[in-house]
Amino acid sequence: MEKRRFKFVIPSMVIVCVGAIMMLKNYFQEVSTRDGVLLVVIATLFSGFIAYILFPHDDEKKPDPKPVGTKKKDFK
Repeated sequence: MEKRRFKFVIPSMVIVCVGAIMMLKNYFQEVSTRDGVLLVVIATLFSGFIAYILFPHDDEKKPDPKPVGTKKKDFK
C-alpha cells in the first residue's frame, strides 16, 4: 500500500467532505437531502482521486549517495 500518498489523500477527502456539508447546511438549504448527500459523496471521491494523482508516489527516485573515492589523491 502506498502509505505516503494516503497520508495526503485521506485528510484532503475529509476536509472536502466537511466543507461540503457545512456549505450545504449554511448556504444551500433548498437542496434536498438526497441530492446533498450525492453531491458530498461525489465531491469527496473526486477530491480523493485528484489528490491521489497529484501527490507524490512511494517509488520516487531517491538522491544518489555521496560518491566514494572522489578525492584528488584517488585520481593520480
